[in-house]
Amino acid sequence: MRVIPIAASAGITGFESPAAEYLQLSLSLDEMLVQHPSSTFIGLAEGESMQGVGIFDGDLLIVDRHETAKNGDVIVANFNGEFVCKIIDMQRRMLVSSNEQHLPVTICDYDDFSIEGVVIRSIRCHRQSPLFISKKG
Repeated sequence: MRVIPIAASAGITGFESPAAEYLQLSLSLDEMLVQHPSSTFIGLAEGESMQGVGIFDGDLLIVDRHETAKNGDVIVANFNGEFVCKIIDMQRRMLVSSNEQHLPVTICDYDDFSIEGVVIRSIRCHRQSPLFISKKG
């Protein structure tokens, strides 16, 4: 993979010359973004509840099932039959949004709850990919 070494700063005015030297990396995007390929899946974020941690509607979530969730991790969980992306608060047994317009949800003993994986990366697509177009309504 060829990478253009651009140092983005607050005063960025443009890109380096196309004639500038490229860096050659021996890694693929899979190797850079996925640690445990056999236990990793990609999800599509919906909604505004996780904007405070930089996850926006339409972002791709790289979710690793191999990782053990720790307090404060962003997780994907099955909560009463619905897949949700939230911050896990293990001490208070709560699912927390990073948008204060969404209240935390307590995980009760009677709830059907399972952690599906830890969100290890999120990717923002600036042009919609036909591979990830939602099949809604």
